[in-house]
Amino acid sequence: MIDIPITYVRTDAQKIVRWIGNNEKRFAELMNMFFAADERTALRCIWIISMCAEAHPVVIRPWLSKLVKLTSKKDTHDSVKRNIVRTLQFVDIPRALQGTVANLCFEFLQDIKAPIALKAFSMTVLANIAKHEPDLKQEIKLVIEQMLPYGSAGILSRGRKILKQLS
Repeated sequence: MIDIPITYVRTDAQKIVRWIGNNEKRFAELMNMFFAADERTALRCIWIISMCAEAHPVVIRPWLSKLVKLTSKKDTHDSVKRNIVRTLQFVDIPRALQGTVANLCFEFLQDIKAPIALKAFSMTVLANIAKHEPDLKQEIKLVIEQMLPYGSAGILSRGRKILKQLS
């Protein structure tokens, strides 16, 4: 059973990530806890989920469609959306989900109220999708170029990096 302390730091999260490793049953326990949890516990879980997916991308694959669906809900907490999109940077998104994920990421990029990190992660996810769907490159470039004159330092940095990658 996973025990997530009420207050924890990165080292606690890293211990949990190491314990889960690439064990699909342990990861499923974390995911089930996340989906059944109250908002506070869910916010703790999603950070660990993101770290697990970065370390072992294969464990997240069976959960991608559920996570994408959650990300598309308007009432989903920004931190949950941010960590899900962060997670999507580390996985090969199945073809069946690429269109939905691309649309979500474009929405986040064009939403003036979206947090900077969510926009930055969205750029990376879109660039990763464009590796499989080159037709998207021009649209991604256009959106990023429109953002740059008004972007924060984080948006400028990520935007320039992605534009260079797409060229």
